[in-house]
Amino acid sequence: MPNRTERDSMGEVEVPADALYAAQTQRAVLNFPKGPYGLQPQFIQALGLIKACAAQTNGELGLLPAGLAARIVEVAGKIAAGAYYDQFVVGVFQTGSGTSTNMNANEVIAKLTKSHPNDDVNRCQSSNDVIPAAIHIAAAVAVQRDLLPALESLRRALDSKAAQFWDVLKIGRTHLQDATPIRLGQEFSGYAHQAKASAERLSAALEGLYELPIGGTAVGTGVNAPPGFAPRTIELIAQHTGLPFREARNHFEAQAAKDAVLFLSGALKTCAVALTKIASDIRWLGSGPRAGLGELRLPALQPGSSIMPGKINPVIPESVLMIGAQVIGHDAALTWACASGNFELNTMMPLIAFDLLDSIDLLSQAAANFSARCIQGLDAVREHASGLVERSLALATMLVPDIGYDKAAAIAKEAFESGKTVREVALETSGLPEHRIAELLNFRK
Repeated sequence: MPNRTERDSMGEVEVPADALYAAQTQRAVLNFPKGPYGLQPQFIQALGLIKACAAQTNGELGLLPAGLAARIVEVAGKIAAGAYYDQFVVGVFQTGSGTSTNMNANEVIAKLTKSHPNDDVNRCQSSNDVIPAAIHIAAAVAVQRDLLPALESLRRALDSKAAQFWDVLKIGRTHLQDATPIRLGQEFSGYAHQAKASAERLSAALEGLYELPIGGTAVGTGVNAPPGFAPRTIELIAQHTGLPFREARNHFEAQAAKDAVLFLSGALKTCAVALTKIASDIRWLGSGPRAGLGELRLPALQPGSSIMPGKINPVIPESVLMIGAQVIGHDAALTWACASGNFELNTMMPLIAFDLLDSIDLLSQAAANFSARCIQGLDAVREHASGLVERSLALATMLVPDIGYDKAAAIAKEAFESGKTVREVALETSGLPEHRIAELLNFRK
């Protein structure tokens, strides 16, 4: 492939002739093998948005000629809309500040606008405030646009099933053992609330992400950025996204620490655990169909075995369980990465960006797919569920108010050893009249 020669402060370097980036990006390509790990489009789009808003502010403040500022705004705006993504060639595992990706953006914009990547495109900025700001913007937009609507869709589907299954009586279970009866609708109302509470926790975690470190430049002091640059640039970002971004209350914390990001990651992990619980329960409740619990009938989506004819597997819950595991793993990596700041800068920001956005994307997919391809198609095996209730030894609990714990325990033991139901043994040994036993064991009531 033909090359061209580019120059930076370290000297000359050969760059692919058709590349829009220049020397510093090419050095990063040579230094850091990208492999399959590239920063996601939504991060690059957030980076483009910052460059566009910064250029507009610089134009308004007279720091850039009006025509040049307008050209940068136009090109950076296209990046913010998803253009030129193929020109962002630096992988995740690069310099910990993300300087290489920041310069990748600066060089692409400079090439297209015939400007200087540092003096013009990066004016009043540093990788140290731009990259963490891009993380906050990309994550907040993704949660609001993708994850919260997906969780709301899942909540509605679970609420609908709670209503549909309200009249289905089944046995409750604790410790994987039979417990007292419950409505299947009550069980699903718990799942619906898990989805709702997950969304509430995520919304609370977004508050920290709305603070942007723009204007702190190198170490939080704002060197080379004039008064007014940060509030105006952040105001423009808020206008473009429709989200309430604001200037960081303390620029030194905003650049040196990543606590707000980790708080969101914790909420994402909690959401992953909630989805894991729901998916695991549904998988178990649909186990069988004849040798398992068999209380739910899951949608049949694809053959489940290459050797066993007619076998259908709970493929959607299983995919949710794997996504849950991945998000929990991302949170472990994010915890370590967020703890790896020294003095005025965290030096694992590209990894933080990648894992955080991947968790949001995975959970958005999981919640939406779980709702559409599993929850909405669930049905209850009503007769089987109610039959299990009648055979449960836990029904002895309902006799306790009249005959006491010890006598009820003896009835449960006798029922287990004889193979009879609690009702049958109670009629034989409790001394209670038949009508009272019927009242106590009216589990629908």
